[in-house]
Amino acid sequence: MNKKVRSRQKKLKAYDLSTLTEFLPDLKASQQPKPAEFKLKSKTRKNLVLKEDNQLQAVINHPAFQSDPLGAIHQHLQSTQPAVDEKPKIRENKNGNRKGKKKSKASAGLQSMEI
Repeated sequence: MNKKVRSRQKKLKAYDLSTLTEFLPDLKASQQPKPAEFKLKSKTRKNLVLKEDNQLQAVINHPAFQSDPLGAIHQHLQSTQPAVDEKPKIRENKNGNRKGKKKSKASAGLQSMEI
């Protein structure tokens, strides 16, 4: 029985990482206080609704939106969204070989149908 207890104690010592604590940064210093939860009170909610209502009315009454709503939305999204890279990045394996995507038979069939 003592042999089993000693074996367990040796295994526990192998997993004891308390000696590493002196090298790790202090947890309390690294944790930043979380911002307080934002709760909408009735007055704040009312002000937010009024602000959003005014914004919506300004958009609806804008001449560009009245003439072409979808075009105006598209133009707005083009000017506010970040540019997307057209070319996907090519990954390299550990050996330095490039990893390419293999075309499936289903996608090859769709391409031939489009032509």
